[in-house]
Amino acid sequence: MSAPTTDQGLRRLPALDAVRVIGALAVVGHHVGFATGANTNDSGLGSWLSRLDVGVAVFFVLSGFLLFRPYAHALASRQRPPSARRYLWRRATRILPAYWVTVVVCLLVLPQNRPAPAGDWWRHLALAQIYEPRQLRHGLSQTWSLATEAAFYLLLPLLATLLLGRRWRPGRATVVIVVAGLAVTAGWVALMGLGLLDLGLHTMWLPSYASWFGAGMALATVHVSLRTGTGHRWRWLDDLGTAPLACWSVALAALAVATTPIVGPRDLAEPTTAQFGLKMALYAVVAVMLVLPVAFGPDTRTKAVLGGVVGRWLGRVSYGLFLWHPFVLEGVYLLTDRPNFTGDTGQIFLLTVAGGLVLAALSYYAVERPFQRWNGPWPRRSGSTAENQSTVTAATAAS
Repeated sequence: MSAPTTDQGLRRLPALDAVRVIGALAVVGHHVGFATGANTNDSGLGSWLSRLDVGVAVFFVLSGFLLFRPYAHALASRQRPPSARRYLWRRATRILPAYWVTVVVCLLVLPQNRPAPAGDWWRHLALAQIYEPRQLRHGLSQTWSLATEAAFYLLLPLLATLLLGRRWRPGRATVVIVVAGLAVTAGWVALMGLGLLDLGLHTMWLPSYASWFGAGMALATVHVSLRTGTGHRWRWLDDLGTAPLACWSVALAALAVATTPIVGPRDLAEPTTAQFGLKMALYAVVAVMLVLPVAFGPDTRTKAVLGGVVGRWLGRVSYGLFLWHPFVLEGVYLLTDRPNFTGDTGQIFLLTVAGGLVLAALSYYAVERPFQRWNGPWPRRSGSTAENQSTVTAATAAS
């Protein structure tokens, strides 16, 4: 079979920016619900707010999809895979500068963090705060997921080599990815159940979420196979992508199940191993069914709306919103001298989103965008083709 000549497998999917925004807003809602005490209320709203940490699953599935896609496309089109050095350099310049600014501001400005010992500084600056118990500081509690993502970023080039192999066999690769992700997460959860791992600490480590990243990587493999004409057996996913309301209804139903006590308590109490495992499964369904109709299927009016000017701009600043909203939330309570676990949830949410977007815009235009211009200077590998460079460029744009 001749190698495909099209780059459709890496075509920009701007509507996914809106999905990233949904994930960020869900995380904000979860934290606001906790801060106002709504998460533990007996109201129906509280049960939904307590499960909006599903936004983390959305982020992880998106990362698996967007970052794995260039590796799958390179193999499918018989190009060289993206350079690991260039890939890691791009990830570093995209993620670290804005994150480091957030760490510095939170540790210096928030009174609950002062005086911050040297350990707090190096752990947070190195994204190592999840590897010891109780090391997340005020305004930075959300960064546990970024530390987990950083571990995935570092391993991705190796994972791509191991899971894809040397020949493009999308059906086999998809099965291997799904089975490997499920096996790692299930094995990790089993070790927690045996008491060999800690439910309070090791639930933040990468193996707990291998199935979420794996789901995104499997979707990426299938997507590339469809767009390069090498995966006809997966056409039903494009058919499913034409029915976004059906997909999103499934996602909503899975989230509704998760709002019940079946997946554990709604406060900071530790769930049982079975509850944690079920939560991982339900959140995976939510994230996959949210992403699928946006990534697959033909261009539709829904995708055009999601990928419009507003959606694209919010997507650009969504990382800043994720970074800064806990700082804004802490600031609201400090400036208004509100007691913890009080306040109007809707009002606090709007204030947090508004303040978070202001700081996110400042972060994007003053820090993130200037540093993204450093994406190109890393020396290119000799002999790389124009197609290979387009792979790297598309990977950066998509992620």
